[in-house]
Amino acid sequence: MTFTADAQPAHSTLADLARGFLTGGVVGASLAAFVSGCVVEKALLVVVGLVLPAVYGLVLFLATLPRRAREAAVVPRTALAVIESLEAVGGESSDVPVRFELSVAPDEAPAYRVEIRQDINLVELPDYRPRGIVVVEYPPDRPAKTRIVKRPTPEWEERAAGAQVDSVPGPAMKSDPPVGCAGGLLTLLGLLLGAGAVLLLFRADLFGADDSGTPRSPSVSSSSSTTTTTTTTVTSATGTVTVGPGRSMLDRGELRRAVESLTEHTESTESTEGTENSGHTGNTGNTDRRRALTVVVQDRLLTVVFSPTGVQSAGFDPRSLPFDRLPGLVEEARTTLGTGSPRSWQLTADGITGSLTLRVVVTGDGGTGTLEADGQGNIRRRSGS
Repeated sequence: MTFTADAQPAHSTLADLARGFLTGGVVGASLAAFVSGCVVEKALLVVVGLVLPAVYGLVLFLATLPRRAREAAVVPRTALAVIESLEAVGGESSDVPVRFELSVAPDEAPAYRVEIRQDINLVELPDYRPRGIVVVEYPPDRPAKTRIVKRPTPEWEERAAGAQVDSVPGPAMKSDPPVGCAGGLLTLLGLLLGAGAVLLLFRADLFGADDSGTPRSPSVSSSSSTTTTTTTTVTSATGTVTVGPGRSMLDRGELRRAVESLTEHTESTESTEGTENSGHTGNTGNTDRRRALTVVVQDRLLTVVFSPTGVQSAGFDPRSLPFDRLPGLVEEARTTLGTGSPRSWQLTADGITGSLTLRVVVTGDGGTGTLEADGQGNIRRRSGS
């Protein structure tokens, strides 16, 4: 019986290639499912992305369990070997991977030459040198899986101390034969196909179109317009205006223009709905103006919470705010409430209770202070932290 470099079964390489392709597919599909689920807010996709790798790992473990059980049942043989060459191939920890080329001389089988890679502790590395004799173990049916015994029994240690092992000519069999670039390409191909399959299955949710090619409509009607420095967004319940850097809602006329822009959006929407419902064109000049429950003003942001459609008595007309008085109220709050160096401020106009109340909250190094005024901007109360 002679061991050669061909001793490794050919089908194991094919199995490794197939497993690499399948692993790539599972990784690609799970990543695509997880990311897609987060984007379209589908919990099922997120769960699939998390569970799929675990299920694949379990199936792979169960599929290879019989083979690993057979391999574990094989009693390894012990033999002496001579180190033909060794080379540290990397590693910065206490255990360094070392590539050994050994000539193994079993007692009851032909000698063979093998190349293996094994981790060796830095402290023990000087004990291994070319032409040194070591004790090894290997499965009888898989000599390429030879391993150096670091702590041999006294009997084998005594044999190694006085033994002479001849070199075995010819090429050395590899413990882990490379599959070349084909393995990496198949893994990459599997990853791309797995990700592409998920994206194809859920393209309607991800790209906003259903099977008929019609764009997917949002569940909440909204309108938005953007200029170079201002963004206005209006939904059925709220409206917001954001101004760009270098501008503030306290700038002259800025807040009034922002409120007017929201009013234009709501008036246009309500006028269109009224025309559709009545079936004839009415007088748009008599369209009821949308009222607000709360108006919140920050340095660069305006937020309006509208009253429910059809409830005419609730709230107030946001255009009735005392715009000219608001910058003065904010400045009064920033300088007289004892909050130290002010870091942020917020002005709230509240009309839920019927009468309009203006409230400025300032936060600074010294705490938080509040200034309250009526609908005309007349100060009623101050309170500090």
